[in-house]
Amino acid sequence: MRVAVVGHVEWIEFARVERLPAPGEIVHALEAWEEPGGGGAVAAVQLARLAGDCLFLTALGDDVLGHRAKRELEALGVRIEPVWRSEPQRRAFVYVDADGERTITVIGERLGPHGDDPLPWRDLDGIDALYFTAGDAGAVRAARAAQTLVASVRGIGALAEAGVELDVLVSSAKDEGERYGPGDIDPPPRLVARTAGAAGGSLVAADGHSSKWFAAPLPAPPVDTYGAGDCFAAGLTYGLAEGRSPHEALALGARCGAACVTGRGPYEGQLRATS
Repeated sequence: MRVAVVGHVEWIEFARVERLPAPGEIVHALEAWEEPGGGGAVAAVQLARLAGDCLFLTALGDDVLGHRAKRELEALGVRIEPVWRSEPQRRAFVYVDADGERTITVIGERLGPHGDDPLPWRDLDGIDALYFTAGDAGAVRAARAAQTLVASVRGIGALAEAGVELDVLVSSAKDEGERYGPGDIDPPPRLVARTAGAAGGSLVAADGHSSKWFAAPLPAPPVDTYGAGDCFAAGLTYGLAEGRSPHEALALGARCGAACVTGRGPYEGQLRATS
């Protein structure tokens, strides 16, 4: 099974609090930690844990945090191939409240790979499935060499410019910044998965046919929702790589998202191949 991710990394500072501070208020963190995150990184680790290996093509800031992110993702089992940028590594600050809900502040521009970057793009030829979160139109076209291409709507500008057909576009039914409308990408994706958190989501085909899926039950009490959406997308990608039907792959994605919620940060609770 060969799987890959083309996308972005953010260096995350987490703070667990009882509740978010009101304007002007000071709150004290119950716990704090740091680790690499962002949609590309989270999905790459989840795919590596399901498939045993995952190639991750990305862009990192050529600074202390960028190099630390590479080392820590390698330690998590990802085969990461970065291009180094002169811009600072993108960061984010994440509050996690007593209900496990995350609130994110992003600092800096998203760094994604470009199709003309000196990366091993040929390694994507014939790969079973790939998840795309960030990069330019050239990177999207290179990613289309995969047998199955799943993409996050967060990269919609590059996806629209690339002019290639996606097998699945993952969007949100709730978040304004992650919505997809007919005509936003041409040719339209074969399938659009619209997530709705604990309510599951809907799967819409290019011909307009729509069906629903249900969220998976949590295998343990909720701890932290950060990364659940990208673990869902990774599980969906892996399921399609295995040859599962879209609904079977969605069910696996839902299990991955639910498992993520039960651990601290995006990696502690991730589903593994033996789970």
